[in-house]
Amino acid sequence: MTDSTPTLTLGDGTTIPAIGLGTYGLVGTHGADSIAGAIGLGYRLIDTAYSYENEDAVGEGIRRSGIDPAELVVTSKVPNGHHGRDRTLAAFDKSMQRLGLDKLGLLLIHWPEPHDGLYVETWQTLVELQQQGRVRSIGVSNFDGEQLDRVIDASGVTPALNQVPVDLARPNRVAREADAARGILTESYSPLKFSDELARHPLVTRIAGAHGVTTNQVILRWHIQSGNLPIPRSRSLEHQRENFDVFGFELSADELGDLDEISGTAGGIGG
Repeated sequence: MTDSTPTLTLGDGTTIPAIGLGTYGLVGTHGADSIAGAIGLGYRLIDTAYSYENEDAVGEGIRRSGIDPAELVVTSKVPNGHHGRDRTLAAFDKSMQRLGLDKLGLLLIHWPEPHDGLYVETWQTLVELQQQGRVRSIGVSNFDGEQLDRVIDASGVTPALNQVPVDLARPNRVAREADAARGILTESYSPLKFSDELARHPLVTRIAGAHGVTTNQVILRWHIQSGNLPIPRSRSLEHQRENFDVFGFELSADELGDLDEISGTAGGIGG
């Protein structure tokens, strides 16, 4: 991890960078180039998934970057249709083959798939992989409070994080509160959703002007100071640099409070 990037401590005692790169849609040679470029900028948390069908591009991007994979926290996810111990292990092995890694930084259950009734068994398999040293940290994605309690009660192991959709327009307070109550970090995917609309909101533009930053940087800073870990996606090196450069300023308590007041109704969208 780079010295300039703050880290957060997970419930399992490990640390994770306070911002990461989402890679959905970054595929093939161009995707690998984009990922390598992001790592060159300083990104050390890289988020992918079996179902994104780009783990090979992520692995290639890591190799092109020249960075030791041990310095990165690479995330992948158990896909839908692969729940249950045997299928989870098979999917994990496939992910590792595609990534070209010996150990994974973070493995998540992508969706609980409650209709299959296998997410508890799948979670227990992630615990097993962690105990074997094949995965550093384990967590979930898109889980609600009841589903979190079920996996915790069945295994005695609390997910390190829960990756859920959070953005300023739709802040997903219920999921964030459920995570916080259980000592689970909320990781925000699609953290810049509705950013075009929010860029026209007078409060967001005023705060951006006061700090000499972009409106997207204000939104990402809101995530960080609200206790979320954002993983914005971009294939553009310029936008990756902009998204990563959010640690040189800080929102005041008043600014953060004002953003919280419009959160959920910003720009007349969301709820």
